[in-house]
Amino acid sequence: MRVGICSDTHDNLELARGAVETFEDAGVETVIHCGDVVSPFTANVFDADFEFHAVRGNNDGEWALENFVDSFGTYHGECATFEFDGVAVAAYHGTSETLVDGLVDSESYDYVFRGHTHQRTYDEREGTVHVNPGGLPIPGADDTYHVALLDTEADDVAFYEV
Repeated sequence: MRVGICSDTHDNLELARGAVETFEDAGVETVIHCGDVVSPFTANVFDADFEFHAVRGNNDGEWALENFVDSFGTYHGECATFEFDGVAVAAYHGTSETLVDGLVDSESYDYVFRGHTHQRTYDEREGTVHVNPGGLPIPGADDTYHVALLDTEADDVAFYEV
């Protein structure tokens, strides 16, 4: 199974559309947005030919966002857990590094997906892979926007520049 991971689109429609195009080209079945979609008009871009899940980011203050995402996908609130082909996954925006470390160090998940820092990350610790696909380019983080793709059969994560 192929799972798309993105985060921190911050109402940038061009990057959101690029993420969706990348996911559709890769044939993903599910997309997890790790927060900071921001507004319903950006979430609308993710109403595509895959299951969509989102967790709340620290900039997701638009009142209608939760109901809008729930009209075509699932808005999980602060954190979510999933199982894909026997692979355990947690998703959290990443506002608290203590909570990110707790999820990674709990040994309960094969993968922990997060966002918030806008910095692309792949870090394996004690059998858990910590993944941040990156976010909207900001000073001190990535210069370009990336998304990630988990292939559960290959047990592999790849990053794609959008």
